[in-house]
Amino acid sequence: MILLFAVASGLAVANAYFAQPLLDIIANDLQLSRATVGLVVGATQLGYGLGLILLVPLGDLVDRRKLVVLQSLLSVAALICVAFSTSGTMLLAAMAAMGFLAVVTQAFVAYAASLARPEERGQVVGSVTSGIVLGILLARAIAGATADISGWRAVYLLSAAATLIIAAILFWTLPAERKPPARLSYPRLIGSLFTLFRQERVFQIRAVIAMLIFADVTTLLTPLVLPLAAPPLSLSHTAIGLFGLAGAAGALGAARAGAWTDRGHGQRITGIALALMLFAWLPIGLLPQSILFLIAGVLILDFGLQAVHVTNQAMIYRVRPEAQSRLTAGYMVFYSIGSTLGSSSSTLVYAQAGWTGVSLLGAAIATVALVFWAATLKAMPIEATRAVTGKPAI
Repeated sequence: MILLFAVASGLAVANAYFAQPLLDIIANDLQLSRATVGLVVGATQLGYGLGLILLVPLGDLVDRRKLVVLQSLLSVAALICVAFSTSGTMLLAAMAAMGFLAVVTQAFVAYAASLARPEERGQVVGSVTSGIVLGILLARAIAGATADISGWRAVYLLSAAATLIIAAILFWTLPAERKPPARLSYPRLIGSLFTLFRQERVFQIRAVIAMLIFADVTTLLTPLVLPLAAPPLSLSHTAIGLFGLAGAAGALGAARAGAWTDRGHGQRITGIALALMLFAWLPIGLLPQSILFLIAGVLILDFGLQAVHVTNQAMIYRVRPEAQSRLTAGYMVFYSIGSTLGSSSSTLVYAQAGWTGVSLLGAAIATVALVFWAATLKAMPIEATRAVTGKPAI
């Protein structure tokens, strides 16, 4: 069951990342300007952000099995629309719809957490998050290779077929949920996101940490193509896409961090991982000397990111088990805010101060995250940090 969730969530999130290495091919095929095709990623992220707020919380209100299967089927339709787009308008609309439905990834995380025993919840969340990490990393490589063989449209048709198969497996495999009669209307359900943030100290602290760590990582990833594609490196788009696989260490960080949090080591793991993220900017800043420094820095940074990310989720899910979908949605909103801040600020800094400026900005954000974590150690409720024990399985 964990493997199924990991594969399904990895495929769902990959749909939102396929376009990044294909933008130039799409622009040429549909005769779009570079400015217009650049909106493709923005449209996908806009749809994803709306989906976090409007779709993910539904998991606390309706049968999650029906919800994830329906979202997967609608994703198939959106992927087909992307593949058969004949204009920029149609493409942007289809991409926004696909991003909106790709939040099923977060529904899978909350679903898996709800099925897990309390003493295993962190480990399960970590395992599913590993699938998400691998989905993001493999998306660029698979998209580039498939497009070279059969064109960019084949990428989305292939994904539509795989998503349809996954939806069928989910329908036949996942247990149905028996939800009690709804106590909240849909508008009140969405509004309760703000109530949860106001009431739960764990949510407040870990959401801010999430915003900072994802801002830190996108500070690296957004302008990274610029020095890699420029002389003296002059890497091809395919090589740059494969370069992202260096972050596969993040999957290891995700898989283990949840289990460590279950054992009561969440705060320690967070401190170590944040320190690693800060240290990673030293080799990253040495990119002009050797690309090997950059690879080492990416390995360290991504490991730290995923370790903190999973620890955050494992702690948040402890406080309000009945609101796991809403907690996931609210937490990921801060992820989106951080990603947006990191992307926008890093490109401006690169234009003014080059790679050294980007490295200093990343180190500054990592420092703020580490200081914020240290300052909030005593404010964290004990139930979020202690070891979780339970009866052994029969």
